[in-house]
Amino acid sequence: MSDKKGMIKDASILLLITVVAGLILGFVYQITKEPIAVAEEKAAKAAYQEVFPDAAGFSDKLELAMPEGDSTWEQNYAGVDLDMALMATDAEGGCLGYVLTMTSHEGYGGDITFTMGIQNDGTLNGISLLSISETAGLGMKAGTVLVPQFAGKQVSQFTYTKTGSTMDSQIDAISGATITTNAVTTAVNAGLYIFETQLGGDR
Repeated sequence: MSDKKGMIKDASILLLITVVAGLILGFVYQITKEPIAVAEEKAAKAAYQEVFPDAAGFSDKLELAMPEGDSTWEQNYAGVDLDMALMATDAEGGCLGYVLTMTSHEGYGGDITFTMGIQNDGTLNGISLLSISETAGLGMKAGTVLVPQFAGKQVSQFTYTKTGSTMDSQIDAISGATITTNAVTTAVNAGLYIFETQLGGDR
């Protein structure tokens, strides 16, 4: 009987500890939720401005449908998601172009998320990485090796090469990180495709 009482006592103590821990975690979450959201929003706005420095402001989220049933999308961009689309505006509210947030699910170390700014004439201002967890020394070079290569290019699609780019549409791959290179390049192309098919690309 004493063993049974001891087991009940231990179980009660464990239950109490679990409940208290849950309450503490919930309390901490409520306290930190808003500051985290504010920090994330601030980082996102900085990324929007980075890829569209000429913009005076940005619209609310545009309601774009993922191109389901589109054979081109399904064949080439099935591993990419459009997370966000905004209009970049001038001081009078006129449209200068668009900012898209894209996520590739085909990175070597997981998802890769970035913003990209596209002018009305189809010129890609550039991209800004928001989240990446590739291999240190290889895929993590995306920020220094890949990102600068997309800036100021007006092409409908990019390809990557291991032998040195010879035209605007070619991107030099990261040495030893072809998977990362492919993931980023494909997601950029997906963004350009959405611009062309849903945002009135007028090249």
